[in-house]
Amino acid sequence: MVHRMELVILIGLQAAGKTTFRQRRFDRTHIVVSKDNFSNNRSPARRQQLLVREALAAGKPVVVDNTNPRREDRALLIALARVFSVRAVGYFLPATVAESLERNARRVGRARVPDVGVFSTAKAFEIPSWLEGFDELYEVVADTGEHFVVRAMPKETV
Repeated sequence: MVHRMELVILIGLQAAGKTTFRQRRFDRTHIVVSKDNFSNNRSPARRQQLLVREALAAGKPVVVDNTNPRREDRALLIALARVFSVRAVGYFLPATVAESLERNARRVGRARVPDVGVFSTAKAFEIPSWLEGFDELYEVVADTGEHFVVRAMPKETV
């Protein structure tokens, strides 16, 4: 099976469903980069950039599984996609703070994020836009039975 060269950027609050969506859609085909996997690193953003660069340089598609709440967070990744001439594809998983807190409360151990983390991310959150330079941009909504509905986000007019 030939995999399309792309850098997938997941976007959403903690406990919005990003990791479940990623596991079902990308784990067999993409290199997964998540700051959750190197929480002891003093510079997780730098480590993330390095791992994305290494995978793209090796010709492997990548999925970045983080909240990526701000345009500037996503801009760094979109710029990397441009450097390696691969498609920058965003998947936005909208969830309210209440929904995220409810799902997060069901998590156990290290998977559970302190509530203040969800509030902090929500405060900084900027809804992704085509104007950021995505080649593709989708909204992902959890359907009944843990299935996901993926729809292209409408393009904005300037």
